[in-house]
Amino acid sequence: MEARATTRFVRIAPRKARLVADLIRGRAVGDALNVLDFTPKKAAKILAKTLRSAVANAENVGNVDVDDLIVRRAWVDEGPTAKRSLPRAQGRATRIFKRSSHLTVVVGEKK
Repeated sequence: MEARATTRFVRIAPRKARLVADLIRGRAVGDALNVLDFTPKKAAKILAKTLRSAVANAENVGNVDVDDLIVRRAWVDEGPTAKRSLPRAQGRATRIFKRSSHLTVVVGEKK
């Protein structure tokens, strides 16, 4: 049995969030939460919240022992990009891309 949690429109670049998602993929839930707690990145806090939500969804859907759950899949998709401009010298302007992400975590039981 699998349970899923999604966090959408998070204001962090997908490239940065994928670095943290790679750390927890395939790990036990307790181990993954421990890794995220000690990872000094903004995405770690957001992914930990999403992982806890996926575990709560698994508990609500069926009779699941939390100790037997593992992170089956974790991925980061690109969300909408907000485009801003920054004034530069001699009347020019450069584009600033404020990227966002959609985080998804799927947990399931060990086989």
